[in-house]
Amino acid sequence: MSIVLSMVDYLRPDGEPLFQSLDLVLGDGEKAALVGHNGVGKSTLIRLMAGELMPAAGAVTIGGTRWTVPQHTGQYDEMPVIRALGVEPQWLALRAILGGDAAEIHFEKLQDDWELEDRVAEALAGWGLGDVDPERPMGSLSGGEKTKVFLAGAQIHRPDLLLLDEPSNHLDQQSRQKLYEFIKTWTGSLLVVSHDRTLLDLMDTTLELTTLGLEVFGGNYTFYRGQKDGQLQALQHQRDEQEKALKQARQKAKELAEQRQKKEVRGKAHGQKQSLPRIVAGNLQRQAEVSSARMKEVHENKMSGLSDELRQTRSRIEELLPLRLSLGTPHLHKGKLLAEGRDVQVVYSDRVLWTLSFQIRSGDRIRIAGPNGSGKTSLLRLLTGSRQPDAGVLWRAEVPFAWLDQDYSLLDPALPVLRQVERFNSRLLPEHSLKSLLHQHQFPAEKWYTPTRDLSGGEKLKLALCCLAAGTEAPELLLLDEPTNNLDIRSQELLTTAIREYPGTVLVVSHDVAFLREIGIEQEMTLA
Repeated sequence: MSIVLSMVDYLRPDGEPLFQSLDLVLGDGEKAALVGHNGVGKSTLIRLMAGELMPAAGAVTIGGTRWTVPQHTGQYDEMPVIRALGVEPQWLALRAILGGDAAEIHFEKLQDDWELEDRVAEALAGWGLGDVDPERPMGSLSGGEKTKVFLAGAQIHRPDLLLLDEPSNHLDQQSRQKLYEFIKTWTGSLLVVSHDRTLLDLMDTTLELTTLGLEVFGGNYTFYRGQKDGQLQALQHQRDEQEKALKQARQKAKELAEQRQKKEVRGKAHGQKQSLPRIVAGNLQRQAEVSSARMKEVHENKMSGLSDELRQTRSRIEELLPLRLSLGTPHLHKGKLLAEGRDVQVVYSDRVLWTLSFQIRSGDRIRIAGPNGSGKTSLLRLLTGSRQPDAGVLWRAEVPFAWLDQDYSLLDPALPVLRQVERFNSRLLPEHSLKSLLHQHQFPAEKWYTPTRDLSGGEKLKLALCCLAAGTEAPELLLLDEPTNNLDIRSQELLTTAIREYPGTVLVVSHDVAFLREIGIEQEMTLA
């Protein structure tokens, strides 16, 4: 087997368990996706498998070699590319030998890998990094280029187990397609953490990590979603039956109470009529009261049990059922001209990135496409008025707009959650209404004074939508810049549903094909 987890525990820095008693067997050549909400410990689990962290208890056993493509690459900025590729000792030994140094240590390090230089060049070129000097610092590369270096490393080493942590986050569409093809042809074992649903559908198995542990679903992400939808339907049916049983129990309790009351009235009247001795009548009354109390207790316990079961079922349904939030309804009729550009140019470092003529009308749903560095975000900034064109003519209507990027820049990182919403409260809603709005967007009272910087990506998304809801006007224009990059699957579904139901104008920069399809993109503006 490529990897075995046996009763693995991991503790947070404060000593609280992140997860406990995890068991997993990943077979040779098996490709699996690891999914779960943000903060549940997916990246930590990957790092345990990579040997970068040690479990608090249990064992992680790897059968063979392994290689990791990390999500965060800043810690590698000071090292040269060749070290990130994992072949620096051999590379330096080869360089020394070719330079005339015949010391035995160099031959020992090289291990007869005389084709190393060609293999490195081929791997880098295969990921579009053919012009990157292997001795160049990693810090001089873009985020997408750093990811490609580690993917090239996987190609060089061909490990038994490949661990991928959000590998498509910083890749443009062409590079994502290359990644998909690479995964399809990979013959070793593979475990990927990703929110890219196209990538997740290439896997054989889906592993869901929750606070309860790891659950294995024997299929790709689409299969997994079908299973989760089936669970939701079963729970909804269970909820309906429990509500019915609780209603019947309450009705039965009411009927029994009425019967007891009538019986007590009849018994009292009968006792008086029979002229029973007072002590005998009192004993009979006490026996009746004890019997009634016992029966009442039995029914109250039954109703309490049914209520607890119903509460638990509703809680599980809420976990599975995506939150539905609205971006509001714009006022403009479809087809109104919002922006027009004629021979608009954007220049960067004395180089023309693109020249474009276009029209944008209300109701349009447009994807802005182009490779990394082509100036897609610059076009969005032109449309908000925060940047001016370097050449050409641009006209834009003054309409309310909302900008959602992967960093949620509309939020102030220093402000706590409640103050953030107050900042957008142009409707002058009273404080209790703002708190109700926060509850609606799944922010309990204990979160209201948390600084925005400490929120997860999904929480920032919900806070941004909450802030927009506190505003006076619904946006006529929604600008999205890689909005799904830092979101877990559930938050992506929330955003997807909100945008799909939003009737206004949408311009989006994204390489997530599934997201683009589901929000109903109809046009494309391509920047060369």
